[in-house]
Amino acid sequence: MGDVSVIGCVGSLIVGTRGAEGAGEALLNVRGTKEAYLAWSDQPLPKGTQVLVIDVRGARTVVVEPWPGSSSSTLIT
Repeated sequence: MGDVSVIGCVGSLIVGTRGAEGAGEALLNVRGTKEAYLAWSDQPLPKGTQVLVIDVRGARTVVVEPWPGSSSSTLIT
């Protein structure tokens, strides 16, 4: 297991989150490579939202919130 904390990393959702109903997936830059993590959030967030990692729940599971300036409130269909 790696000893690099991802708290504070900024990434983007490649699968939207569903709030308490389910995780999405975030792509984060860790150790110079892009890595996918399961991502949980308090509120549903759409795919493409820029997010900030605020906590870690396990080896490959993080808690995220929208990164200021992201377009999470605007859904593009």
